[in-house]
Amino acid sequence: MTIVYQDERIVVAVKPNGVLSTDEPGGMPSLLRQTLGTDCIRTVHRLDAQTGGLMVFARSRKAAALLSEQVRERQFSKGYLAVVHGVPQPPAGQLRDLLGRDSVRRVTFVADTPSAETREALLDYEMLESNGSLSLVQVHLHTGRTHQIRVQFASRGMPLWGDRKYGLPEEDASPLALWACQLSFTHPQTGKEMAFTSLPPEIEPWTQFARIKHI
Repeated sequence: MTIVYQDERIVVAVKPNGVLSTDEPGGMPSLLRQTLGTDCIRTVHRLDAQTGGLMVFARSRKAAALLSEQVRERQFSKGYLAVVHGVPQPPAGQLRDLLGRDSVRRVTFVADTPSAETREALLDYEMLESNGSLSLVQVHLHTGRTHQIRVQFASRGMPLWGDRKYGLPEEDASPLALWACQLSFTHPQTGKEMAFTSLPPEIEPWTQFARIKHI
């Protein structure tokens, strides 16, 4: 875990792959409390456990309420990098699906018809680089459904590298190649626009793409 910004109201930190974003033992709030020596760390948004990258946490109840409102009103911008199998066609576009959730198997799936249990999922993507078998993709989420990026790409035959749940079994030992690289929001106290970037770790498969250093 790396702290990239902090003040009296917020903390922005980089969550490693495999660490929970929720308030549980070993999760990011717990780690931040230990590191900063404070009890007041509140979660305002989430990342899947297997996803790494930028998160913001509130240091007061009021800050948490104001940031949570930005999330609900979609005034909270998050950008991702992903490595997918295959080459997206077209190289830039929008993916729109209905997603359902199987709570027993704990998987998300693309549904054919709308129902009370389905939710719209919408994202924009742009392929930044490809070597023919793998592609580096930048993603902007309009909705924040569980496993959304993973499921929408996997349903089109382009699973993410290292995705044990929706992808290829031979990559079981690989970390999921999904990284929250951009985060922007309005500061809950000052009203200043805050923007942060973070690059994924220099490991496979990220190191296959030269373009990643120029994001």
